[in-house]
Amino acid sequence: MSQGNGEAVNATVRRWQLTETLRRLREEAGLTIDQAVSRLKASSGKWSSSKLSRIETRDQGVRSREVMQLLDTYEVGDVALREWVLELAETAHERGYWLALRKDLPEDFHSFLGVESSLIALRQFETMVIPGLLQIPDFTRALINGADPGLAEDVVERRVTARMARQQVLNRSEPLQYHVILDEAVLERPVGGSRVMRNQLRRLIDEASGEHVTIQVLPKSAGATPALDGPFSLLTLPDPIPDFGYTEGHGGGVYIEDRSSVRSCTLKFGILTERSYSQATSMDLFEQAAKSYS
Repeated sequence: MSQGNGEAVNATVRRWQLTETLRRLREEAGLTIDQAVSRLKASSGKWSSSKLSRIETRDQGVRSREVMQLLDTYEVGDVALREWVLELAETAHERGYWLALRKDLPEDFHSFLGVESSLIALRQFETMVIPGLLQIPDFTRALINGADPGLAEDVVERRVTARMARQQVLNRSEPLQYHVILDEAVLERPVGGSRVMRNQLRRLIDEASGEHVTIQVLPKSAGATPALDGPFSLLTLPDPIPDFGYTEGHGGGVYIEDRSSVRSCTLKFGILTERSYSQATSMDLFEQAAKSYS
């Protein structure tokens, strides 16, 4: 079980790490929630099965004192592990850098932003646009104005700035491992005009030159594939948090945490990877598309 990822994780991820770790420690101790609560009541007082369940599902916070009680109940003797879990509990409410930016972003995107800055790996399939982590400012500006023509100019510019700030995950000392699959139609949609598209496509070529970024194109000739279900992402956070999915629609962003659903998304991404052009061929397509916008 990893006890650190080399980056200061934000509050959202620390809470997730904490609750997932506590759940795993209970299971490793061979205890059900009811059995754990019986032991807690015998030594610690005010506990109930519903309370412990809410803590493990992140529906209720947990105090450092309660974490200590849980560690004792689960007979966790590893000093380093105990210190790490208690540190998570004590810092679970500290704010990340992204809170300064969230006011300029749509409300339903706030929770994802709180997770994104701490990702270890991200697999993403897009059907309509180039993902935000790979956008140039002019492309982002054209997208925002196209999607919401009445938005005030200063709000647009703050959102552009916020999106550019998010891209720091690709430039940190241990960068995000990023695998993107783009539907071929994305290359044919002239967002912002020829100059913007040409520069945007060159940005994709530049980013794909790094070992931590893989970009593939799903050809239209692939026919019927899991792409027909729409865009989605698979996110990997620090241990012990399991991979989970994320998708967006008119109703806002949705996390996919059910294990069978995540396995299904993982299988779909694998199929799309196999049906897509190689990275080298995809780069050739970007070059050709950039020339077509001259």
